[in-house]
Amino acid sequence: MEALRNEYPVNVLCETLGVSLSGYYAWKKRPLSQHQREDQLLAEHIHAVYHACRQVYGSPRIHAELRDQGITVSRKRVARLMREQGLSASRRHHRTITTKSEPGARVAPNLLDQEFTASRPNEKWTGDITAIWTYEGWLYLAVVLDLYSRRVIGWAMAATQDEALIERAFQMALLARHPPA
Repeated sequence: MEALRNEYPVNVLCETLGVSLSGYYAWKKRPLSQHQREDQLLAEHIHAVYHACRQVYGSPRIHAELRDQGITVSRKRVARLMREQGLSASRRHHRTITTKSEPGARVAPNLLDQEFTASRPNEKWTGDITAIWTYEGWLYLAVVLDLYSRRVIGWAMAATQDEALIERAFQMALLARHPPA
């Protein structure tokens, strides 16, 4: 309301909102209600707990922490106050390393040189391998793409990341497209 009041005259706002001018000024002078004062105090407690717990706790954990401190409050009220303050649990991202380079391994030359456009089918193919987490462990997916159509023309999945995986994906692409020699 304060931001609007700075942009528009009070009488225009009151007329737009259907509020009398005297009603607006009465509301402006009115002290905070008991509930609003409790919300302010509770918001300070929530803020303290949130920062004490490295900003990773959401409303259920903050609610449990406040309950352990002897503060009786509903979980939904904690959630509302956190939302109003812009506090949310930030998950710590764990980066799983899936690529392990061998120091003595051969490296294929970069023939494309960042030129990822093709003028006809089967002119340029590219491929990649990605790791996918499943309930049974990591699976590796190798794909071969035709850069002209941007379609997957060959793929293979395996529990191990080795040359056989790449060969199976490449053979599927060869069988699907029959490129000239």
